[in-house]
Amino acid sequence: MSTHISNVRPEPDQVLVDIVDYVLNHPIDSALAYDTARNCLIDTLGCGLEALEYPACTKLLGPIVPGTIVPHGAKVPGTPFQLDPVQAAFNIGAMIRWLDFNDTWLAAEWGHPSDNLGGILATADWLSRNAVAAGKAPLTMRQVLTAMIKAHEIQGCIALENSFNKVGLDHVVLVKVASTAVVAQMLGLSRDEILNAVSLAWVDGQSLRTYRHAPNTGSRKSWAAGDATSRAVRLALMARSGEMGYPSVLSAKTWGFYDVLFKGQSFRFQRPYGHYVMENVLFKISFPAEFHSQTAVECAMQIHQQLQAAGKTADDIERITIRTHEACIRIIDKKGPLNNPADRDHCIQYMVAVPILFGRLTAADYEDAIAADPRIDALRDKIVCVEDPAFTADYHDPDKRSIANALTVQFNDGSALDEIVCEYPIGHKRRRAEGIPLLEAKFRTNLARRFAAKQQQRILDVSLDQDRLEAMPVHEYVDLYVV
Repeated sequence: MSTHISNVRPEPDQVLVDIVDYVLNHPIDSALAYDTARNCLIDTLGCGLEALEYPACTKLLGPIVPGTIVPHGAKVPGTPFQLDPVQAAFNIGAMIRWLDFNDTWLAAEWGHPSDNLGGILATADWLSRNAVAAGKAPLTMRQVLTAMIKAHEIQGCIALENSFNKVGLDHVVLVKVASTAVVAQMLGLSRDEILNAVSLAWVDGQSLRTYRHAPNTGSRKSWAAGDATSRAVRLALMARSGEMGYPSVLSAKTWGFYDVLFKGQSFRFQRPYGHYVMENVLFKISFPAEFHSQTAVECAMQIHQQLQAAGKTADDIERITIRTHEACIRIIDKKGPLNNPADRDHCIQYMVAVPILFGRLTAADYEDAIAADPRIDALRDKIVCVEDPAFTADYHDPDKRSIANALTVQFNDGSALDEIVCEYPIGHKRRRAEGIPLLEAKFRTNLARRFAAKQQQRILDVSLDQDRLEAMPVHEYVDLYVV
């Protein structure tokens, strides 16, 4: 016997409504959020400039059809490319994510909210150039910063209580959703059109985490967010053209996101959308390493110095114990062969062994030439991780949001170094005063990789001045980065 199924079109899921009403109607009145967004902007663009030194990244960039230049298109910083906003979003998104050195958000779900800048900057630049060509006012960088704050908030607030990784999905689904919402607003879509766009982002088949985990870890994890943010621009443009949406995309029985991809569970929320995420985002300042390892690498650098002072080497070490939190063990506690740079920067043993041996951890240290040093794997074999439930609890505590690691070195002769504990990395909000000068230094280093001194200074003069940056037309700011 068949069961009657109502064909009455439902009201949009409340999750969709909350996202859309936030991007349309919620003013951002936090000076701290805007200042943090400016620092996030320069750090994110700097990460993209550094990635341009790696052929594995640059081979993916440029127009789909070689030689294509789009009149009034979006420009890709650090390159000669001027592209349509969808392809520009992929280019920018892939660059900024490539080296795993941009900002991070850690909660039930993990992610990198600045990944959304790919779609935001490409769309804003394209709109700004076309406005000028039509004799209209361009967008300003304050609008870019506002979009960044809101994209951070959407991605981060959903991530607080909802673990996509536990059902096998990659966090870039949240990049796609957040980017779609803010890009649709930038395009001037109506409330109903933005609802359609966001529903299209959820109804897409979502990325598996296959490429982030052994034994399949690979370079897709470096361009997956670029793919997501560019898809967001595409979906927003489709909604602008009148493409319909799917109001119960999340809650529809049997066919909705919850039943198909989230084990029948609906999303939970810890807090309403505001500006919490941008204010509390984590910057990767010291090391291009998966964020759960940042404090462990900081401890390893201290161990390197202690070994030198004691006249000992890695050969004298019998065992290193990393006392850590559950998420670290689940993501980056990895034994066995490491097959590529993407594999290595998701292995805490590798990311601890390198600084203990060499007193550094740079993007180049994940490449084959360094990884071939047999001392690294020999030391990796001596490193074990154990969970500390207190570290795990503090990791999830909204007032702490720690990412703690503690390292203990035991020597072959039975002696040991005192345990070194680091709860908060330099990029944490609790260490902002210490971190921002280093973040600016990181930006200066990355500018110097690509531009002559005079051009570097022009970029710095605007980028380090909050008022001047916010007032600048988007296309004029992007032009500062053109090679």
